[in-house]
Amino acid sequence: MIRGRFAGVLLVACLVMPLAAADWPQWRGPQRDGISRETGLLDVWPQGGPSQIWKTQGLGQGYAALAIAQGKLFTQGQRGDRQFVLALDASTGKKLWETPSGPAFPQDKGDGPRGTPTVDGDRVFALGGEGTLVALNAKTGAVLWSMNVVQKYGGRVPYWGISESPLVDGSNLIVTPGGPGAAIVALDKKTGNLVWKSQSDPAGYSSAITAEVGGIRQIIVFTGDGVVGLRANDGTLLWKYDKVSNRTANIATPIFHDGFVFVSSAYGTGCALLKLTAEGGTVKASEVYFSKEMQNHYSTSVLVDGNAYGFSNKISSSTLTALNVQTGQVEWRDRSVGKGSLTYAEGKLYLLGEGGVVGLAEASPTGYKEKSRFNIPRGELPTWTPPVISGGRLYLREQDNLYCYDIKKR
Repeated sequence: MIRGRFAGVLLVACLVMPLAAADWPQWRGPQRDGISRETGLLDVWPQGGPSQIWKTQGLGQGYAALAIAQGKLFTQGQRGDRQFVLALDASTGKKLWETPSGPAFPQDKGDGPRGTPTVDGDRVFALGGEGTLVALNAKTGAVLWSMNVVQKYGGRVPYWGISESPLVDGSNLIVTPGGPGAAIVALDKKTGNLVWKSQSDPAGYSSAITAEVGGIRQIIVFTGDGVVGLRANDGTLLWKYDKVSNRTANIATPIFHDGFVFVSSAYGTGCALLKLTAEGGTVKASEVYFSKEMQNHYSTSVLVDGNAYGFSNKISSSTLTALNVQTGQVEWRDRSVGKGSLTYAEGKLYLLGEGGVVGLAEASPTGYKEKSRFNIPRGELPTWTPPVISGGRLYLREQDNLYCYDIKKR
């Protein structure tokens, strides 16, 4: 039964190299699911929020989220005519290095890079808003190789900018240039040389994940046209599903668990649950349901105990929704912190509204149960960067500013 298979917390088989338990080495964490496995965190925050450990400035313009590994925090920003990748000491917020990457990316919804760096051992990979992909030495920031993947593979930068976070899959690095015959490419992570290329979809704004069904490893990507599953070793198309694509901005990261894929988009579209079945050396995708009840816009839901919690545009653009993924039925909706993004840890939803409201609520299908909230200062642009939890600390980015809070029980 679908119910039994979806019991438990989402697990995605997209690990990079072994890391410390507290590390958050890529977009949406170790498993690309928005879930922290940390324990011993505060159940309730003091009035005014948890204790601030440090605040730093100098990240530059941009919506890039944070990767944390080996005591370093990595992100991207923009200043003047350049985008750059930078590393900070995660304990103190002190800048360790800053490396220029691509030229500036201007956009009316906010300038600068959108993608989160990916840490893989002694290397960091980052993709800029106009398509420049860099591989850097994690310790020094030295450039190992660099290329503009959109230009190289004949793609087109979507209106709001390249927003994906590179995916490491073994020796390969997966990105989506959106070119003819090269919608998705796998590059040798050591050299940047092409391993395979596949499909002709335009680039979306989503980041790829990996999954395995019946012993067949695949790359799952939400492109500008739909969701595709590719054979991981050579890029062969296994399956494709277009119904959930809104043809405007496909942004949310697909969620995979135990042979099922959940994907959602906004602009009046909705969500779908697909069942993946290995058969005859390939994989087929069949629709379990399509529903308009969850319409993720710029943020992705988290899946906990069979329920997806996410911000949906179904009723309005600012509604936190709990959806039973097995049935597609809504458990509850709440205005919460307004439209925003979220991360999960130890039974709680860590919420960041685009107006700078930070909330802590129970991840419960029986109703919205807020435990605490506070505000961070906000400038002219919305706070779209999702919260990150690492080492008993909560990290929140607001463009040039980065806040670090102590959320560990004492």
